[in-house]
Amino acid sequence: MGPLAGVKVLEFEAIGPAPFAGMLLADMGADVLLVDRPGSSGLGLKRERWYDVMLRGKRSVTLDLKSSAGAEAALQLISRADALIEGFRPGVMERLGLGPDVALQKNQKLIYGRMTGWGQEGPLAPRAGHDINYIALAGVLHAFGRKGQAPVPPLNLVGDFGGGGMLLAFGVVCALHEAQRSGRGQVIDAAMVDGAALLASMFHGFLAAQQWSEERGTNILDTGAPWYDVYQTADRKYVAIGAIEDKFFAELCSRLKLLDLPAQHDRSRWPEMRRRLSETLKSRTRDEWCRVFEGSDACFAPVLGWSEARAHEHSRARSAFCNIANVEQPAPAPRFSRTGTGVPQPPPGRGQGGRGALADWGFDGGEVKRLESLGLGMKE
Repeated sequence: MGPLAGVKVLEFEAIGPAPFAGMLLADMGADVLLVDRPGSSGLGLKRERWYDVMLRGKRSVTLDLKSSAGAEAALQLISRADALIEGFRPGVMERLGLGPDVALQKNQKLIYGRMTGWGQEGPLAPRAGHDINYIALAGVLHAFGRKGQAPVPPLNLVGDFGGGGMLLAFGVVCALHEAQRSGRGQVIDAAMVDGAALLASMFHGFLAAQQWSEERGTNILDTGAPWYDVYQTADRKYVAIGAIEDKFFAELCSRLKLLDLPAQHDRSRWPEMRRRLSETLKSRTRDEWCRVFEGSDACFAPVLGWSEARAHEHSRARSAFCNIANVEQPAPAPRFSRTGTGVPQPPPGRGQGGRGALADWGFDGGEVKRLESLGLGMKE
């Protein structure tokens, strides 16, 4: 099922953005075979496999890539793959004998996806880092936060996932499409520092037009404008207001019964407007305000926690979340009218499903025994 059904992806165990890219491809129907280490790597946030959502929909084999036999087995897997995903530091795959030059000699149509923080080249390429470091250097972290306060890291959504794994998955699909015409593979250099900067493209345009200030918390979309912000309610919960357009701002004022607010774009009176909005919104609970704004176009929404978001009627109506092996999680997205994606399988244990994957990838019994002799571990 899914638009990528039939595409074979070999993913080498990593953390963060690389497995997220693999999850996106698997969600869309790609057959993702995860090359796991025989034991835990000890990298990143510690978690058990059963709730490692980014491993869903994949199958696994285990392999010691540091051995010459392991590298030979990996090359056999590479020979049958349409795409490869790896998230090591630059040069690691080359030292293992699995770099792009070797891999593309083995499989000239291979799409070789590389995920790093700093990129394959540049003075910082060999250095360690995490999401917070990459988005800091990209100029993005500086923009998050309120006026006069320190920048606030937006979890690891911008570097690892939006600017990392999602861009890598996009690159893989683009290169697969091109390979159908050219018959040739290529290498994708996906760097989180590049992807984070790309996500902020619109703001570079605003800066060029002098419509954006680099002073944090003073602009329309960064809590500078009182009509684009979050406000506390009487029950110490929060609501989000995003009434940018004139007609939506008018609807907001109408629902709040604040028809005498200052002109929307009179910055000199924004502090007054913010005070009045804050006082008014603190007069009722969050759910009471939801009832007030029911059916409106005021660009209002309650600020929900993770569990509340899963239970919201809109999420339920769209089946936006699913339960996989007793773990509630977001369902695959986006949605397709013909090639539905279904509910993914749970994350595999190390080596789980590997034997079936090899059969599906066209390895016969003798070839499987040869791979096992080279140290490939697998289960049914």
